Amino acid sequence: MLSLLIIDDHPLVGEGISRMLVDLNYLQVTGICKNAAEAISFLEKETADIILLDISLPDMDGLELCKIIRQKNKAVKIIGLTSTNEAGIITQLLANGGNGYLLKNMERDELIRAIDEVMNGKIFLSQAANQKILEQFHSLKDAMNKVPVLTRREKEILELLYEGLTGPQIADKLFLSHYTIETHRKNLMQKLNANTTQHLLKLAKDYRLI
Repeated sequence: MLSLLIIDDHPLVGEGISRMLVDLNYLQVTGICKNAAEAISFLEKETADIILLDISLPDMDGLELCKIIRQKNKAVKIIGLTSTNEAGIITQLLANGGNGYLLKNMERDELIRAIDEVMNGKIFLSQAANQKILEQFHSLKDAMNKVPVLTRREKEILELLYEGLTGPQIADKLFLSHYTIETHRKNLMQKLNANTTQHLLKLAKDYRLI
């Protein structure tokens, strides 16, 4: 028999989930905690195979509680439960040791599937969460595709600008004319859509060009 702990500050949520799972003969809800303090106290005395963890708790960030639980127990399966569908929260939950992510408007079948999959060693994300992660991936991919392509000389000059050298100093170092260095600097600013050298260096750092 699998034991399930629900951590949620809304009593109706805990009771509703309990009713959804009452007819499963292989799982039993052994506890419902309203906050992090209750949950930590419960887990010091009892064990749980699965935890449904509300991300928004009154006394502690659920993401932080997930990390604390994971540090103390490597085996328990933790499924984040929230009404917020944000890629940053999803990825942080997983980074803190979470095994799954469900939205509170889930259907019973999705909840059971999530429990079954995490118990089988898989990561479960609700369909909406999956979509959010894909959106984040495509946004990152688009951003990477927009990274300007620099010539070897432009990269060299950019690195020297980052080191704090002035145009004349770079010209002397590279044995080039000041006019040539200035032309390269203007080309760099155009490629990165910068309006000052300081802005150019900031964008270059953002694009990881330096």
